[in-house]
Amino acid sequence: MNEILWLCFAVVDLSLVVVLFRLFGRSGLYALIVFNLILCNLQVIKTVELFGLTTTLGNILYASVYLSTDLLSEFYGKNEAKRGVLLGFVALVMMTVYMQIALKFVPTPEDFAQPHLEAIFGFMPRIALASMAAYLISQTHDVWAFHRLKERTNGRHLWLRNNVSTMVSQMLDSAVFCFVAFWGVFEGPVLAEIFLTTYLFKAFVAALDTPFIYLARKVGTQDEQFA
Repeated sequence: MNEILWLCFAVVDLSLVVVLFRLFGRSGLYALIVFNLILCNLQVIKTVELFGLTTTLGNILYASVYLSTDLLSEFYGKNEAKRGVLLGFVALVMMTVYMQIALKFVPTPEDFAQPHLEAIFGFMPRIALASMAAYLISQTHDVWAFHRLKERTNGRHLWLRNNVSTMVSQMLDSAVFCFVAFWGVFEGPVLAEIFLTTYLFKAFVAALDTPFIYLARKVGTQDEQFA
């Protein structure tokens, strides 16, 4: 069930990136970056078994963030992609700060949510720090590599720049995130397995998103500023 659910979720999420790009253009992509980045940092706390390997959730949503920034790069330029990266970073910082403030409020005796919020968001500062560091490093590299490859190939081979820039950036992201988030939490072999499986699943989704970026180019967008 995990494997079937994971594959279906990947197809649905990547499809929604194309749909929102079609309907809302860059605004839809900005919204997706913020939404998926926040949600994947909640899902990543949960570890699951997929195809016999231990990995964290959140890799699908995070991979679709790369699809969104690649679409911004391809159709709106490097500056818009950088703007999307920065917007996601600011949203993640705000979520972390706001939830830490929320935990400081003294709950009523009848409250049942505080222990659950503490279990999730009490661990969030470390997760958020790891995510922010990994996100900035990997996404900055992704935007740079995407446009570098676009220049070197004279705008040809969209599949090449989409896959190479994303897969290398995902490796950087997984390495930084796993080290900062889970060092001392898991033993070495488990940490290594999480890194490897997390990257493999992200790389798989990165390859899977290739038809979707071509589909987005074919259907275009209703964004008036696109032209």
